[in-house]
Amino acid sequence: MPQYAILIYEKETPGGVADIPPEVMEANLRAGEHIAAMGAKVVTEHALQPSATTRTIHKGGMVTDGPFIESKEVIAGFFVVEAADLDQAIAIGRLLPIMDGAVEVRPLLAP
Repeated sequence: MPQYAILIYEKETPGGVADIPPEVMEANLRAGEHIAAMGAKVVTEHALQPSATTRTIHKGGMVTDGPFIESKEVIAGFFVVEAADLDQAIAIGRLLPIMDGAVEVRPLLAP
């Protein structure tokens, strides 16, 4: 089955995970069950440390603090799924409750 990266973008909050409403956290925790019921599979998933821990390496080797682009949202986490096609991967992305951001679904190149 093809694989897709599901990237979760949210506005960063001072309290981090503590600022996530319980119903949003609960829905995120249940997403795996819904994905399996769709016949797809989560290959891996990861939450990320706050963007303040990010370092970016630029062309020429210069290293700077923070994410490489300026935006209101940061990547809060990501996972990789195996899905039948892009439509199913988009349906999986729609399962995720977004407080104030977006979900990006991106096909991965086959190895």
